[in-house]
Amino acid sequence: MTELAIALRDVVWRVHGRTVLDIASLDVRAGERIALVGPNGAGKSTLLRVLAGDVMPAHGSVTVLNRQLASTLSGPQRRAWRRNVGQVFQGLHLVTRLTAMDNTLIGALGRFHGWRSWFRLYPSAVRQQACEALRAVGLLGQMHTRADRLSGGERQKVAIARLLLQQPQLILADEPTAALDPAAAGDVCRLLLQAAQQATLLTVVHNTTLLSQLADRVIGLRQGRIAFDLPVGQVDDRALLALYHGDHQRPSERLGGVLPDTVYVQTQELI
Repeated sequence: MTELAIALRDVVWRVHGRTVLDIASLDVRAGERIALVGPNGAGKSTLLRVLAGDVMPAHGSVTVLNRQLASTLSGPQRRAWRRNVGQVFQGLHLVTRLTAMDNTLIGALGRFHGWRSWFRLYPSAVRQQACEALRAVGLLGQMHTRADRLSGGERQKVAIARLLLQQPQLILADEPTAALDPAAAGDVCRLLLQAAQQATLLTVVHNTTLLSQLADRVIGLRQGRIAFDLPVGQVDDRALLALYHGDHQRPSERLGGVLPDTVYVQTQELI
């Protein structure tokens, strides 16, 4: 039986008395490719934050990579666990004043401790690995370019090069193709899957045309709860229309088999 990468049980997270996330049970097997879909405020980004250990649920248990997350984890325990969790977000989390190479090398910081990590002194072997990562995403020629001088697609590729260097067991990607043109979005999807060859991948997806590229399983969230959990081949217009617009939508409201534009809009999730 395939090992579980993620197990959630009775997870509830509230903000100012409002329930943002309410998941009775969710299991993710190691190596799965999962897309999270749903309207803004459905809890998709919140779920990633819970899995990343950034927020602790008010109720329930969260087990990620065989570690039950809890506020009682010591600093060293949390750092050791985080080395195996890679993240790609809309904000990219790149250091804009650093070069593409320096941002890529940040992916190796978890391997070092003490003064070497403080001063970002990397062995030559690690620098060579960073070069190979940048080569893999097509940015070796821009390794000395500051992040704030790169295009949006190029910055996202640097974030993926950082993942290639980090080699995490779990990758959490929150709208990695947001604001990218179709060609750049396709490149990022391909590279993200490359980075996740030996990892479990969870991706928040707003552009539903990318589902088949990024996932083999799709989880639909609505009002913090799981509305459906299906293989990607079973996610059709009817399921998506019901998820985004409510059960009152009829299949006849489709436009030539294409979902309304509101399903494709890529915006920053409110929660």
